[in-house]
Order: sequence, then C-alpha cells, then structure tokens
Amino acid sequence: MDSVLKRLVDFSAYLRYEDLGGDVVHACKQRVTDYVGCGLGGYDSTPSAVARSMAMRVTVLTGSRVIGTARRTLPELATFANGVAARYLDGNDNFPSGGHPSDTISALMAVADYSRKDGKSLILSVAHAYEIYYCMYQSLKLRDKGYDYVLYTTAASAAGAARLLGLDAEQSGHAISLAITPNLALGVTRRGHLSMWKGCAGGNAARNGVFAAILASEGLTGPEHPFEGSHGLWELVDEHAMSPLAGSSAELKVLQACTKNFLTEYHSQLPVELALQLYNEVAVEDIQSIRIHTYWFTFSEIGNEPEKWHPTTRETADHSLPFIIAAVLLDGRFSDEIFSDQRLQDQRIHDLADKISIFEDLEFSKRAPKELPCRIEIQLKDGSVRSAQGTYPVGHCKKPMTDRQIEEKFVGLAGRALKAQRVSRVLGELGRLESITNYDQLYDSLIVEQ
Repeated sequence: MDSVLKRLVDFSAYLRYEDLGGDVVHACKQRVTDYVGCGLGGYDSTPSAVARSMAMRVTVLTGSRVIGTARRTLPELATFANGVAARYLDGNDNFPSGGHPSDTISALMAVADYSRKDGKSLILSVAHAYEIYYCMYQSLKLRDKGYDYVLYTTAASAAGAARLLGLDAEQSGHAISLAITPNLALGVTRRGHLSMWKGCAGGNAARNGVFAAILASEGLTGPEHPFEGSHGLWELVDEHAMSPLAGSSAELKVLQACTKNFLTEYHSQLPVELALQLYNEVAVEDIQSIRIHTYWFTFSEIGNEPEKWHPTTRETADHSLPFIIAAVLLDGRFSDEIFSDQRLQDQRIHDLADKISIFEDLEFSKRAPKELPCRIEIQLKDGSVRSAQGTYPVGHCKKPMTDRQIEEKFVGLAGRALKAQRVSRVLGELGRLESITNYDQLYDSLIVEQ
C-alpha cells in the first residue's frame, strides 16, 4: 500500500479506547446523541421515507436496525436510511468549510450493531472516523476543486467500519482504497436550486464506506496506491501531502467539531444570532437596505447565487442566507418552519430578501475558518444604521453548546417522532453509551409508533 494509505491504517491500529480522555469520550457521546436526535427529527421527511422503504425491502435477521422501526436489513442499507433521515433537517455538526463529520455515525452505528460490538467500541470508532475525516478534509480541500466533500465521509466511514469489523491491516487498507477509488462525488450537489439529493449525499457516502469495508472483509482487494499511484487521488486533485493525524487523545479532532444550534446551514448560524440581536432595534417596515459582511465560504456557499434570493425548495432555502435572515427579521425568532412550502411562498420574506446584499470582507476571509466573523448593517429609511457583529456562533468548538443545550435540542427533535416518555428513555440509553453491550434496548426505544 502507498505511504498515505499506510499512515491511515497505522493510525487505526494505534488508537485504543483506554487512551481516550474523558473529554473525548464525552464529545463522542454528544455527537451520537445529536445525530440520533437529528435522525428522529427528519424521520417523516420524503427522502427519509424513500430511503427507509428501500432499506426495508430486504430483511436480514442478523443485520442492522433501521432507526424508528423493528426491522433489520443489510448494514449498508440501514446506513443509508438512517443517514438520510439524520441529514434532512441540516442540523448536524460541522468542521467549518469541511462538511459534516457526523455523516459517518450512521455507518458506525449500523456496523457496531451488525458486528455486535459494545458501546465503547462505537465511541472509539467515532473518534477514529472524525480524525480520518478531518485529515482528509485538510489534505484535499475538495470543494475548491469542484468535488463534493462526501469523499471524506466515505473514507472515514470505511476506516471506522473496518475497525469495528476487526479487519487486519491489509484488509483495512483495501477497505479504504475501495471507498476512495470509486466514490468521488460532484460539487454540483450543492449548487443552484438544490434537490433532495443534497440531504442524501452524506448518507450515500457513509453507505459506500460500509460497503467497501464489508467487501474487504470478504477478501475483495482495491488498488494498492489509491493516493500516490498513477492516476490516483493525489494526481487528480494536485495534492502531494497528507495532513498529520493526532498524536495524542488531546489532539483528536472530534474535539474541534462544531455543533449547530439552529437547523440550518452552519455558516448561517452566526448571522441568525446577529439578526435576532437586531430584531428589537428595527421595524421591518422602516428598513431601507441590509448589508451582510462575511468571509468567502459563506458568500460563495449561501450568499451569491441568484437562486438563493428566491428559493423554491427546502434544500435551497436552508442554504440561502438572504432568505433565512429575512425570515428571522420578520419573525423575531428562528424555526425551521420557515423552510415549509407555505413559508417558501411568503411574499414578505422575498420582498425583504430583495433588500439584502451580501459581501465578502477580505479581512474576514483571512481570519476564516479559525474564526467565523460576520457583521450585519441595517440602514433605515431615516438614514440611521443599526449593526451587530460577532466572531463565533453558539456551538462552535470555542463557544460550545452545553450538555443542557444539546439535550434541549434533542428533546425538540426527537419529540417530533416520539412521545415524551420515550424521548427520556432514549436519552437515558445514550447517556450510558459506554456501558452498552448490545443496542437492542436503544433501538427498541427508537421505534416510532404509527
């Protein structure tokens, strides 16, 4: 195997649960809790129903559970179904400018269930997958080259799944190679009017990672030099070095993942906070214009395409900074109800969005992504200006959500699918994740009553 692949495989062998610090274990449990909550929140969505229906066409008594049901299916199909449900509301954690590492959790939960691994093994696999994901993100910067970030998800899911399946070094290398080689996705997923696929791409990538690991476990081989070989990944993306992996528990990148406080695209989190600050200072009818100053990623991702001013789908709207800010200034609060079909046709939102201009601030771009600065200026019809500025949103790793805030978010999301007593039961199961020896009670508590 090439040197990059060997480093990834060697890291898998190096990481042990006993070496994880208490803060890392806590962070991993938070990630799983948040992800399960997002999955329950998105359970009734159309993409989730489609993915779940496909998964339940196959019954495998020794397979993986589909969240919300009593059914077991192939682990890769459970990964897809659970992953699509969890991504629909766009409430998952984030490496700023690097996508959603929690997309790997659907793969890890499915394979842990399938391989009958305990909760400590699942926690370790989360720390492992987040590290591989971050390493790939820092090394490749795929978005800048026209590709979708979900290749990070596929590789990290394969690495974590290989660990859970107990694959040896050679098999693990093949698993990662089989994940990388056939699964480079296009960035068009997140451009223009966004389709339902935007919320399915992460689940599909995790599914591909699980499939690759299972193929490797059955003896299938992949290219020996997927990174450094002729026509390999390095050649395609013009990169020639791999970002370093953590050398200690304190350096594990799961500690750097940022949680979403609001169910909307990550780089709109701080602008929403600032708009809420300004709500009490202005009357909508007095607004002449709104200027949002931000860094390049926010500008290019959710603030410069024409479709972002008048979105027609939920997927486009939750990636539309002008639509989101206009709705918040009208409502005085944030709720993902603004992405409903009814609110997408709310002419008041569209009229106010037309008054919004978004600009890249070069100084802000220099500070990103370590900082995520934003400034909103509202000019009133009398010529006066109201403004608000900030650096980190609530949920950023430097301004983390508390356990109570994570729990409140979970209760709100899970309560869309489960009764209050069941929500408390799920929280109890997730709270003792490191003590779980099998996942039957957890998945039973997640069954959605029809």
